[in-house]
Amino acid sequence: MQIAVVGASEPSGQALVMAEQVGRELANRGIILVTGGLGGIMEAVCRGAKKEGGTTIGILPGSDQKESNPYVDISICTGIGYARNSIVVKSGSAVIAIDGAFGTLSEIAHALSDGIPVIGLNTWTISRRGEVDNSIYVALDPVEAVDMAIKTGLANQ
Repeated sequence: MQIAVVGASEPSGQALVMAEQVGRELANRGIILVTGGLGGIMEAVCRGAKKEGGTTIGILPGSDQKESNPYVDISICTGIGYARNSIVVKSGSAVIAIDGAFGTLSEIAHALSDGIPVIGLNTWTISRRGEVDNSIYVALDPVEAVDMAIKTGLANQ
């Protein structure tokens, strides 16, 4: 199983700690991690996965493999900038969103539009027509986020 993790490139310290824990949990469960391959949340989650012997894939916006963070095992250069966000989320059976700015919001939107489950860990909430939309599953901690991603990801396969 592959699970995508998305999040801020300039996250808070707390978000970095959560991301690294998510990476460790995914690796300990034999899940392949897919990220955007750069810094911030992407680097922290990859670092956590590598500490536990996991496999990491980075879907890069540019054309240079050297752009990837040092914890990416497989770098995929797209040369398509932010359009690669769609590829990142489509590469996972589920998406875990941690913290995040507008790029993360676009990844959440791509996933939800395609019926890919999104688990939120201290990230965006959304509303539709003035009403709270519960499309994003809310996790309270990294272990719960991974549990939810596996459960919803399996149902999505």
